[in-house]
Amino acid sequence: MKTRLENGKVKVVKESSTSLKGTMVSVLLLLGFILFTWFSVFAIFLDRR
Repeated sequence: MKTRLENGKVKVVKESSTSLKGTMVSVLLLLGFILFTWFSVFAIFLDRR
């Protein structure tokens, strides 16, 4: 965490790594969801044959 002095008050500024980590987690969750649905559809397709 970085601190910045603004108007005589100390403000805590979050680093970009935390937002990057959140973005990475959301991308991984989205990828997992897409793969899960794709495999589900593929399994249903193979079941019908």
